[in-house]
Amino acid sequence: MKSARVGTLLLAGLFHAALSFGQSAAHPAEEPLRIIVFGAHPDDAEYKAGGTAAKWAKLGHQVKLVSVTNGDIGHWQMAGGPLAIRRTAESAAAGKVLGITSQVLDIHDGELEPTLENRKLITRLIREWQADVVIAHRPWDYHPDHRYVGILVQDAAFMVTVPFICPDVPPLKKNPVFLYSSDGFQKPYPFRPDVAVALDDVFETKLEAIHELTSQAYEGGASGSEEYVATVPPESDVAGRKAWLKERWSRRQSAEADKYRDLLIQLYGEEAGKQVKYAETFELCEYGARPNRDELRRLFPFYGK
Repeated sequence: MKSARVGTLLLAGLFHAALSFGQSAAHPAEEPLRIIVFGAHPDDAEYKAGGTAAKWAKLGHQVKLVSVTNGDIGHWQMAGGPLAIRRTAESAAAGKVLGITSQVLDIHDGELEPTLENRKLITRLIREWQADVVIAHRPWDYHPDHRYVGILVQDAAFMVTVPFICPDVPPLKKNPVFLYSSDGFQKPYPFRPDVAVALDDVFETKLEAIHELTSQAYEGGASGSEEYVATVPPESDVAGRKAWLKERWSRRQSAEADKYRDLLIQLYGEEAGKQVKYAETFELCEYGARPNRDELRRLFPFYGK
């Protein structure tokens, strides 16, 4: 979806010099930031941005994680309304751990489409939250719901400032910064992060949040099975479950930190950057506001001066 990538990011300093021609985000620095993260299902936003959300929340910023579908086919053993209710409750419990707001939209899992109605829905949600930062999937992915979340958020990126679409919700005066969450897909081009956030101080918090997503974390979701569940410590063994979860997520988040070690060093400095164990990463979308280095540091206030 990107028409022409402007050179190679991070040629000097923290971010590409071309970004210095950007707009400011929607609120002055002294106000709490407002961040909204869209995931396709009631676990995606938590998995991709839960640690960063916790860091924002600890600093007093306002974060909302939105699942665009209700996850009602995301399990190997149950489906429909009971599963949607279960996963909504899990997402709310995870949000409580992270210190953020959680919302699950009532759209069937596997049936999300990039319609005008859904574009307006996403536009309203971004406006209602008065977002400074919007994060979503990239618009190419193995799952159609993931792809269409990316497309819908991209399609809303300009519309959030246009007065005569969705006139029932006041338009934003300035465009938010839009970013993509990480993935491993290679075509049409691989994920190339502009932001890397160290999670070492909130890694246990993220694990506690994921622990609440029982249907996915311990039962395998749609890809689970009786054989999969048999590999997990029983529900009565809470400590064993958490240790099992930590081992899996330690590998996942440390792999992300190792893969983008150079960016961590640029952002945190050589000594601190080399010591980061766990990270989440994000890529700037070409739509929306184009932050310069200082503005992006303001939106991700984790690096010091």
